[in-house]
Amino acid sequence: MDIENRLPPDLLEFSQRIPSFAWNLVIIASAILIGLFTKFIITRLFRIYAQRKDTDYSILRSIIVNLGPAVAYFIPLFLLNLFSPLMRMNKLYYQPLDKTIEILLTISFAGLLVRSVRILEDYIYHTYDLNKVDNLKERKVRTQIQFIRKIIVVTIIFLTIAIILLSFESMRKIGTGLLTGVGIGGIIVGFAAQNSLGNLLAGFQIAFTQPIRIDDVLVVEGEWGRVEEITLTYVVLKIWDERRLILPINYFIQKPFQNWTRTSADILGTVFLYMDHTVPVDAIREEFERLIVKSNLWDKRVKVVQVTDVREHVIEIRILMSSSTSSNAFDLRCYIRENLITFIQKNYPNSLPRSRNEFSNLGELEKYIQPAPAS
Repeated sequence: MDIENRLPPDLLEFSQRIPSFAWNLVIIASAILIGLFTKFIITRLFRIYAQRKDTDYSILRSIIVNLGPAVAYFIPLFLLNLFSPLMRMNKLYYQPLDKTIEILLTISFAGLLVRSVRILEDYIYHTYDLNKVDNLKERKVRTQIQFIRKIIVVTIIFLTIAIILLSFESMRKIGTGLLTGVGIGGIIVGFAAQNSLGNLLAGFQIAFTQPIRIDDVLVVEGEWGRVEEITLTYVVLKIWDERRLILPINYFIQKPFQNWTRTSADILGTVFLYMDHTVPVDAIREEFERLIVKSNLWDKRVKVVQVTDVREHVIEIRILMSSSTSSNAFDLRCYIRENLITFIQKNYPNSLPRSRNEFSNLGELEKYIQPAPAS
Protein backbone atom coordinates (compact mmCIF):
# COMPACT_ATOMS: atom_id res chain seq x y z
CA MET A 1 0.00 0.00 0.00
CA ASP A 2 1.09 3.62 -0.58
CA ILE A 3 1.17 4.35 3.12
CA GLU A 4 4.06 1.92 3.53
CA ASN A 5 6.27 4.43 1.70
CA ARG A 6 5.71 6.87 4.60
CA LEU A 7 7.27 4.49 7.12
CA PRO A 8 10.76 5.20 8.51
CA PRO A 9 13.45 3.53 6.32
CA ASP A 10 14.51 1.07 9.02
CA LEU A 11 10.94 -0.01 9.72
CA LEU A 12 10.19 -0.23 6.01
CA GLU A 13 13.25 -2.43 5.46
CA PHE A 14 12.23 -4.65 8.41
CA SER A 15 8.69 -5.03 7.09
CA GLN A 16 9.96 -6.15 3.70
CA ARG A 17 12.13 -8.87 5.18
CA ILE A 18 9.33 -10.77 6.94
CA PRO A 19 6.44 -12.57 5.21
CA SER A 20 3.22 -10.65 4.58
CA PHE A 21 1.24 -12.97 6.86
CA ALA A 22 3.61 -12.39 9.79
CA TRP A 23 3.69 -8.64 9.12
CA ASN A 24 -0.11 -8.48 9.16
CA LEU A 25 -0.17 -10.34 12.48
CA VAL A 26 2.35 -7.85 13.89
CA ILE A 27 0.10 -4.96 12.82
CA ILE A 28 -2.98 -6.52 14.40
CA ALA A 29 -1.16 -7.49 17.63
CA SER A 30 0.42 -4.02 17.89
CA ALA A 31 -2.93 -2.27 17.54
CA ILE A 32 -4.57 -4.50 20.16
CA LEU A 33 -1.68 -4.29 22.65
CA ILE A 34 -1.25 -0.52 22.30
CA GLY A 35 -5.01 -0.05 22.66
CA LEU A 36 -5.24 -2.22 25.79
CA PHE A 37 -2.15 -0.56 27.30
CA THR A 38 -3.61 2.91 26.64
CA LYS A 39 -6.91 1.84 28.22
CA PHE A 40 -5.06 0.41 31.23
CA ILE A 41 -3.08 3.63 31.79
CA ILE A 42 -6.15 5.88 31.48
CA THR A 43 -8.24 3.63 33.75
CA ARG A 44 -5.43 3.39 36.30
CA LEU A 45 -5.03 7.17 36.49
CA PHE A 46 -8.79 7.67 36.85
CA ARG A 47 -9.00 4.98 39.54
CA ILE A 48 -6.14 6.52 41.58
CA TYR A 49 -7.82 9.91 41.49
CA ALA A 50 -11.26 8.44 42.23
CA GLN A 51 -9.93 6.66 45.33
CA ARG A 52 -9.05 10.03 46.86
CA LYS A 53 -12.73 10.84 47.13
CA ASP A 54 -14.30 10.11 50.50
CA THR A 55 -17.87 10.11 49.19
CA ASP A 56 -19.69 7.08 47.85
CA TYR A 57 -20.14 8.75 44.47
CA SER A 58 -17.38 9.94 42.13
CA ILE A 59 -17.78 11.03 38.51
CA LEU A 60 -14.43 9.39 37.69
CA ARG A 61 -15.49 6.15 39.36
CA SER A 62 -18.70 6.24 37.32
CA ILE A 63 -16.67 6.77 34.12
CA ILE A 64 -14.43 3.80 34.95
CA VAL A 65 -17.34 1.49 35.72
CA ASN A 66 -19.47 2.47 32.74
CA LEU A 67 -16.91 3.22 30.02
CA GLY A 68 -14.26 0.65 30.97
CA PRO A 69 -15.64 -2.33 28.99
CA ALA A 70 -16.61 -0.18 25.99
CA VAL A 71 -13.18 1.54 25.82
CA ALA A 72 -11.47 -1.87 25.98
CA TYR A 73 -13.00 -2.61 22.56
CA PHE A 74 -13.07 0.88 21.05
CA ILE A 75 -9.39 1.88 21.39
CA PRO A 76 -7.92 -1.34 19.85
CA LEU A 77 -10.45 -1.18 17.01
CA PHE A 78 -9.70 2.51 16.45
CA LEU A 79 -5.94 1.85 16.28
CA LEU A 80 -6.48 -1.19 14.07
CA ASN A 81 -8.49 1.01 11.72
CA LEU A 82 -5.56 3.46 11.61
CA PHE A 83 -2.94 0.75 11.10
CA SER A 84 -4.89 -1.34 8.58
CA PRO A 85 -3.47 0.54 5.56
CA LEU A 86 -0.02 -0.74 6.61
CA MET A 87 -1.12 -4.34 6.11
CA ARG A 88 0.12 -6.18 3.06
CA MET A 89 -2.62 -8.24 1.47
CA ASN A 90 -4.52 -8.63 -1.75
CA LYS A 91 -7.24 -6.05 -2.36
CA LEU A 92 -9.73 -8.91 -2.61
CA TYR A 93 -9.11 -9.72 1.08
CA TYR A 94 -8.30 -6.25 2.33
CA GLN A 95 -11.67 -4.68 1.46
CA PRO A 96 -13.81 -7.20 3.45
CA LEU A 97 -11.40 -6.87 6.41
CA ASP A 98 -11.54 -3.09 6.26
CA LYS A 99 -15.35 -3.16 6.07
CA THR A 100 -15.52 -5.53 9.07
CA ILE A 101 -13.27 -3.26 11.14
CA GLU A 102 -15.37 -0.26 10.15
CA ILE A 103 -18.61 -1.98 11.24
CA LEU A 104 -17.11 -3.15 14.55
CA LEU A 105 -15.77 0.34 15.18
CA THR A 106 -19.23 1.82 14.55
CA ILE A 107 -20.83 -0.65 16.98
CA SER A 108 -18.13 0.03 19.58
CA PHE A 109 -18.62 3.80 19.27
CA ALA A 110 -22.37 3.34 19.71
CA GLY A 111 -21.62 1.36 22.87
CA LEU A 112 -19.53 4.28 24.13
CA LEU A 113 -22.43 6.67 23.55
CA VAL A 114 -24.90 4.39 25.34
CA ARG A 115 -22.59 4.01 28.34
CA SER A 116 -21.98 7.78 28.38
CA VAL A 117 -25.72 8.26 28.83
CA ARG A 118 -25.48 5.97 31.84
CA ILE A 119 -22.78 8.22 33.35
CA LEU A 120 -25.09 11.21 33.04
CA GLU A 121 -27.90 9.18 34.65
CA ASP A 122 -25.64 8.21 37.57
CA TYR A 123 -24.78 11.87 38.16
CA ILE A 124 -28.44 12.89 38.15
CA TYR A 125 -29.34 10.01 40.48
CA HIS A 126 -26.63 11.16 42.88
CA THR A 127 -27.79 14.79 42.71
CA TYR A 128 -31.46 13.91 43.14
CA ASP A 129 -31.37 11.25 45.85
CA LEU A 130 -34.68 9.52 46.64
CA ASN A 131 -33.69 8.79 50.24
CA LYS A 132 -35.57 11.79 51.60
CA VAL A 133 -38.91 12.18 53.31
CA ASP A 134 -40.00 14.94 50.92
CA ASN A 135 -38.62 13.69 47.60
CA LEU A 136 -41.21 15.09 45.19
CA LYS A 137 -38.66 16.96 43.04
CA GLU A 138 -36.34 13.95 42.96
CA ARG A 139 -39.14 11.66 41.78
CA LYS A 140 -40.09 14.14 39.04
CA VAL A 141 -36.54 14.30 37.69
CA ARG A 142 -35.95 10.56 37.89
CA THR A 143 -39.14 9.77 36.02
CA GLN A 144 -38.14 12.10 33.20
CA ILE A 145 -34.51 10.98 33.04
CA GLN A 146 -35.45 7.30 32.83
CA PHE A 147 -37.77 7.91 29.92
CA ILE A 148 -35.30 10.22 28.14
CA ARG A 149 -32.50 7.67 28.59
CA LYS A 150 -34.59 4.94 26.97
CA ILE A 151 -35.44 7.22 24.03
CA ILE A 152 -31.77 8.20 23.52
CA VAL A 153 -30.58 4.57 23.70
CA VAL A 154 -33.21 3.43 21.19
CA THR A 155 -32.26 6.32 18.88
CA ILE A 156 -28.54 5.47 19.09
CA ILE A 157 -29.22 1.80 18.31
CA PHE A 158 -31.51 2.70 15.41
CA LEU A 159 -28.98 5.15 13.89
CA THR A 160 -26.14 2.63 14.32
CA ILE A 161 -28.07 -0.03 12.42
CA ALA A 162 -28.96 2.50 9.73
CA ILE A 163 -25.31 3.63 9.33
CA ILE A 164 -24.10 0.03 9.06
CA LEU A 165 -26.73 -0.89 6.46
CA LEU A 166 -26.19 2.26 4.43
CA SER A 167 -22.44 1.58 4.31
CA PHE A 168 -23.21 -1.22 1.82
CA GLU A 169 -23.76 -0.10 -1.74
CA SER A 170 -26.50 -2.67 -2.35
CA MET A 171 -28.44 -1.42 0.67
CA ARG A 172 -28.29 2.17 -0.59
CA LYS A 173 -29.75 1.09 -3.92
CA ILE A 174 -32.54 -0.85 -2.20
CA GLY A 175 -33.23 2.15 0.04
CA THR A 176 -33.60 4.44 -2.95
CA GLY A 177 -36.09 2.08 -4.52
CA LEU A 178 -38.08 1.74 -1.31
CA LEU A 179 -38.56 5.49 -0.88
CA THR A 180 -41.50 5.40 -3.29
CA GLY A 181 -43.33 2.94 -1.04
CA VAL A 182 -42.65 4.69 2.26
CA GLY A 183 -45.95 6.60 2.28
CA ILE A 184 -48.14 3.53 1.77
CA GLY A 185 -45.95 1.45 4.09
CA GLY A 186 -46.17 4.09 6.79
CA ILE A 187 -49.96 4.02 6.68
CA ILE A 188 -50.02 0.22 6.89
CA VAL A 189 -47.54 0.14 9.77
CA GLY A 190 -49.48 2.88 11.53
CA PHE A 191 -52.68 0.84 11.47
CA ALA A 192 -50.88 -2.36 12.48
CA ALA A 193 -48.98 -0.78 15.36
CA GLN A 194 -51.49 1.79 16.58
CA ASN A 195 -51.56 0.27 20.09
CA SER A 196 -47.76 0.34 20.35
CA LEU A 197 -47.62 3.89 19.03
CA GLY A 198 -50.37 4.85 21.47
CA ASN A 199 -48.32 3.46 24.34
CA LEU A 200 -45.24 5.33 23.11
CA LEU A 201 -47.11 8.63 22.92
CA ALA A 202 -48.65 7.95 26.33
CA GLY A 203 -45.11 7.43 27.63
CA PHE A 204 -44.10 10.87 26.37
CA GLN A 205 -47.16 12.40 28.01
CA ILE A 206 -46.52 10.68 31.34
CA ALA A 207 -42.82 11.61 31.34
CA PHE A 208 -43.52 15.33 31.06
CA THR A 209 -47.01 15.86 32.53
CA GLN A 210 -46.23 13.28 35.24
CA PRO A 211 -49.53 11.95 36.57
CA ILE A 212 -47.25 9.24 38.01
CA ARG A 213 -43.57 9.21 38.91
CA ILE A 214 -40.98 6.73 40.09
CA ASP A 215 -41.67 5.74 43.74
CA ASP A 216 -45.19 7.24 43.71
CA VAL A 217 -47.72 5.45 45.92
CA LEU A 218 -50.74 4.38 43.85
CA VAL A 219 -53.97 2.49 44.33
CA VAL A 220 -54.73 0.76 41.02
CA GLU A 221 -57.24 -2.01 40.38
CA GLY A 222 -57.80 -2.19 44.14
CA GLU A 223 -54.08 -2.77 44.82
CA TRP A 224 -51.77 -0.52 46.89
CA GLY A 225 -48.18 -0.23 45.73
CA ARG A 226 -45.27 1.91 44.58
CA VAL A 227 -44.20 2.69 41.02
CA GLU A 228 -41.03 0.65 40.57
CA GLU A 229 -40.36 1.13 36.85
CA ILE A 230 -41.72 3.15 33.94
CA THR A 231 -40.74 1.86 30.48
CA LEU A 232 -41.73 3.00 27.00
CA THR A 233 -44.72 0.65 26.94
CA TYR A 234 -45.64 -0.47 30.48
CA VAL A 235 -45.48 0.45 34.17
CA VAL A 236 -44.38 -1.90 36.97
CA LEU A 237 -46.18 -1.41 40.29
CA LYS A 238 -44.60 -3.10 43.32
CA ILE A 239 -47.47 -4.27 45.53
CA TRP A 240 -47.12 -4.15 49.31
CA ASP A 241 -46.77 -7.97 49.52
CA GLU A 242 -43.88 -8.02 46.99
CA ARG A 243 -46.05 -8.91 43.99
CA ARG A 244 -45.66 -6.92 40.75
CA LEU A 245 -48.62 -5.46 38.88
CA ILE A 246 -47.78 -4.83 35.21
CA LEU A 247 -49.99 -2.30 33.42
CA PRO A 248 -49.81 -0.83 29.89
CA ILE A 249 -48.61 2.74 30.10
CA ASN A 250 -51.71 4.16 28.40
CA TYR A 251 -53.79 2.76 31.30
CA PHE A 252 -52.73 5.82 33.30
CA ILE A 253 -54.01 8.13 30.57
CA GLN A 254 -57.36 6.43 29.98
CA LYS A 255 -58.50 5.18 33.42
CA PRO A 256 -58.86 6.72 36.89
CA PHE A 257 -56.49 5.74 39.71
CA GLN A 258 -55.40 7.08 43.09
CA ASN A 259 -52.02 8.78 43.52
CA TRP A 260 -51.27 9.29 47.21
CA THR A 261 -48.00 11.19 46.58
CA ARG A 262 -49.01 13.46 43.69
CA THR A 263 -47.95 16.71 45.38
CA SER A 264 -46.52 15.47 48.68
CA ALA A 265 -46.12 12.28 50.69
CA ASP A 266 -48.16 13.65 53.63
CA ILE A 267 -51.37 11.75 54.25
CA LEU A 268 -54.20 11.45 56.78
CA GLY A 269 -55.06 8.12 58.36
CA THR A 270 -58.35 7.14 59.98
CA VAL A 271 -59.44 4.61 62.58
CA PHE A 272 -63.13 3.87 63.15
CA LEU A 273 -64.38 2.49 66.46
CA TYR A 274 -67.95 1.22 66.90
CA MET A 275 -68.83 1.42 70.58
CA ASP A 276 -71.86 1.23 72.82
CA HIS A 277 -73.71 4.49 73.48
CA THR A 278 -72.37 4.57 77.04
CA VAL A 279 -68.71 4.84 76.02
CA PRO A 280 -66.91 7.87 77.54
CA VAL A 281 -65.63 9.75 74.49
CA ASP A 282 -63.52 12.17 76.53
CA ALA A 283 -61.60 9.28 78.09
CA ILE A 284 -60.91 7.82 74.63
CA ARG A 285 -59.78 11.27 73.43
CA GLU A 286 -57.36 11.64 76.34
CA GLU A 287 -55.91 8.15 75.81
CA PHE A 288 -55.55 8.78 72.07
CA GLU A 289 -53.62 12.00 72.67
CA ARG A 290 -51.37 10.23 75.16
CA LEU A 291 -50.65 7.42 72.68
CA ILE A 292 -50.05 9.56 69.62
CA VAL A 293 -47.64 11.95 71.32
CA LYS A 294 -45.46 8.95 72.22
CA SER A 295 -45.31 7.72 68.61
CA ASN A 296 -42.58 8.76 66.17
CA LEU A 297 -44.93 7.88 63.29
CA TRP A 298 -47.06 10.98 63.89
CA ASP A 299 -45.91 14.13 62.08
CA LYS A 300 -47.60 16.49 64.60
CA ARG A 301 -50.04 18.04 62.12
CA VAL A 302 -53.47 16.50 62.77
CA LYS A 303 -54.98 14.57 65.73
CA VAL A 304 -58.76 14.51 66.08
CA VAL A 305 -61.34 12.31 67.82
CA GLN A 306 -64.97 12.85 66.73
CA VAL A 307 -68.29 11.05 66.97
CA THR A 308 -69.26 10.96 63.30
CA ASP A 309 -72.44 8.84 63.45
CA VAL A 310 -75.04 7.52 65.88
CA ARG A 311 -76.76 4.28 64.92
CA GLU A 312 -79.38 2.09 66.51
CA HIS A 313 -76.97 -0.12 68.44
CA VAL A 314 -73.58 1.66 68.28
CA ILE A 315 -71.98 5.03 67.84
CA GLU A 316 -69.23 5.62 65.29
CA ILE A 317 -66.06 7.29 66.56
CA ARG A 318 -63.64 8.51 63.89
CA ILE A 319 -60.03 9.01 64.91
CA LEU A 320 -58.07 11.14 62.45
CA MET A 321 -54.27 11.43 62.46
CA SER A 322 -51.55 12.59 60.06
CA SER A 323 -48.28 11.05 58.99
CA SER A 324 -45.42 11.91 56.67
CA THR A 325 -45.81 8.84 54.41
CA SER A 326 -48.50 6.31 53.61
CA SER A 327 -46.40 3.49 55.10
CA ASN A 328 -46.06 5.38 58.39
CA ALA A 329 -49.78 6.19 58.31
CA PHE A 330 -50.68 2.50 58.03
CA ASP A 331 -48.42 1.55 60.97
CA LEU A 332 -49.75 4.47 63.03
CA ARG A 333 -53.37 3.43 62.42
CA CYS A 334 -52.62 -0.12 63.56
CA TYR A 335 -50.80 1.17 66.66
CA ILE A 336 -53.69 3.46 67.67
CA ARG A 337 -56.38 0.87 66.92
CA GLU A 338 -54.70 -1.90 68.94
CA ASN A 339 -53.96 0.25 71.98
CA LEU A 340 -57.39 1.91 72.12
CA ILE A 341 -59.17 -1.44 71.96
CA THR A 342 -56.96 -2.71 74.78
CA PHE A 343 -57.65 0.47 76.79
CA ILE A 344 -61.43 0.08 76.40
CA GLN A 345 -61.34 -3.65 77.22
CA LYS A 346 -59.46 -3.01 80.47
CA ASN A 347 -61.21 0.15 81.66
CA TYR A 348 -64.65 0.25 80.04
CA PRO A 349 -65.62 -3.31 79.05
CA ASN A 350 -69.33 -2.47 79.22
CA SER A 351 -68.80 0.11 76.46
CA LEU A 352 -68.02 -2.54 73.87
CA PRO A 353 -70.82 -3.12 71.34
CA ARG A 354 -73.66 -5.26 72.71
CA SER A 355 -77.29 -6.07 72.02
CA ARG A 356 -80.06 -5.28 74.57
CA ASN A 357 -83.51 -6.77 75.15
CA GLU A 358 -85.92 -5.03 77.51
CA PHE A 359 -88.86 -6.89 79.15
CA SER A 360 -91.80 -4.97 80.63
CA ASN A 361 -93.08 -7.80 82.88
CA LEU A 362 -92.13 -11.19 84.20
CA GLY A 363 -94.56 -12.97 81.90
CA GLU A 364 -92.65 -11.89 78.81
CA LEU A 365 -89.33 -12.78 80.44
CA GLU A 366 -90.53 -16.34 81.17
CA LYS A 367 -90.94 -16.92 77.43
CA TYR A 368 -87.17 -16.65 77.03
CA ILE A 369 -86.19 -18.68 80.10
CA GLN A 370 -85.92 -22.39 79.49
CA PRO A 371 -87.07 -24.55 82.47
CA ALA A 372 -84.43 -26.68 84.11
CA PRO A 373 -84.54 -30.36 83.06
CA ALA A 374 -86.07 -32.78 85.60
CA SER A 375 -83.50 -34.75 87.55
